Amino acid sequence: MWRPRTTRVVAYTTAGVVVLGLAALAVVVAPQFKLFDRVLMVAFGMVVAWVLHMLARCRVTADDEGLTVVNAFNTRRLAWPEVLGVSMTEGDPWPTLDLADGTSIGAMGINGAEKALAARQVTELESLLRTRSETPDPA
Repeated sequence: MWRPRTTRVVAYTTAGVVVLGLAALAVVVAPQFKLFDRVLMVAFGMVVAWVLHMLARCRVTADDEGLTVVNAFNTRRLAWPEVLGVSMTEGDPWPTLDLADGTSIGAMGINGAEKALAARQVTELESLLRTRSETPDPA
């Protein structure tokens, strides 16, 4: 399983700070704010935390049948023959998986900001693709 480390730490730390900060603000805010306003503050913090959780949950998981790509708001299951290759150039936020149907999807579970870790993870994924793919390597 590949998942970004820094993104998870930053997202969950930020989510905690936002929720706790807005909850504290809801308690100490001026009296002209009614209960409904205070509840909305905390609810807004929870929505922000949910969005951050969705970003932090991103991962790419490999098993015998294929890949599961969990991005922020969707999950896609791919059989090994469906994935033709993976590419990630300098500056890309995450690698791109080239698919047999001519489309491509991003694999947000490998974060380009973590340069050394991302390079290692992409290399591991390329190696798995070479060994698991049913199409022979042309080289």
